[in-house]
Amino acid sequence: MSILERLSLSLNSWIEYLLFGLGLTMTLVVAVQVFFRYVLNQSLFWSEELARFLLVWLSFLGASVAYRRKVHPGIDVLTSRIPDIPRKLCVIIVHVVSLIFFLVLIFYGCRFAYFVRLQISPALYVPKWVIFSIVPVSGLVFLIHGITFLLQELKRGSRDH
Repeated sequence: MSILERLSLSLNSWIEYLLFGLGLTMTLVVAVQVFFRYVLNQSLFWSEELARFLLVWLSFLGASVAYRRKVHPGIDVLTSRIPDIPRKLCVIIVHVVSLIFFLVLIFYGCRFAYFVRLQISPALYVPKWVIFSIVPVSGLVFLIHGITFLLQELKRGSRDH
């Protein structure tokens, strides 16, 4: 197993633990908010904002885990019916296009985080660049997984010949 494959697996494992913590935190925050609102008749001013930010992080990191586990939605109606060599070429093209998209995610995610660097969230007073930094961070995680998949596919092809 290459260093990149170990990095990808290790990174994914850490992100799965982080996802558990973020999901648990979001669940607790929403439950406490419901209790305060409907039982104590007092609303927490910060809970909705925190839950929204946690959901954003959960979504981006969860998507990277789904990508690593290869459980994201896909359509293989066409590729499953074509011969091996064109299918392999299609897989490689999909990986390359995905890597380009991940680079775009990193680049524009950094630009957007920089754009909102002076803004502060209204309830939590957290700099918005911290919240939106998940876009380029998840792009980097996607990129690591994507390069790993592409290299695995290329190795598989060189062994077949």
